[in-house]
Amino acid sequence: MVGIANTIFGMAIMFLFYNLFHFNYWVSSASNYIFGSILSYFLNKYFTFQNKSKDKRIIVRFVINITICYLIAYGAAQPVIKVLFSSFSQGTQDNIAMLSGTILFVGLNYLGQRFWAFKKE
Repeated sequence: MVGIANTIFGMAIMFLFYNLFHFNYWVSSASNYIFGSILSYFLNKYFTFQNKSKDKRIIVRFVINITICYLIAYGAAQPVIKVLFSSFSQGTQDNIAMLSGTILFVGLNYLGQRFWAFKKE
């Protein structure tokens, strides 16, 4: 439930920023990444992984994890979608790339959080 709620929250921000406020691909996807990650940290720390540690290194590992996942997911999605959907408009390509990036980000981020950021010592 945490992952679903967080994903919907971040995607809503991202698509609103892109389609309503007309921010570009990177600003819109980064908004998902920033706002969604803040919510994700608290929900995953306390509910999903039930990590009670006060160790500040968890925050550092969390930030490193989401940054790497963001750069990989959204950095890979955009060029791949541009090739696969070259006949589509720029807006359609970007929306598909953001959706694809989100899917990839969610998977990578979960693995990183599960096995590294919130790993029980």
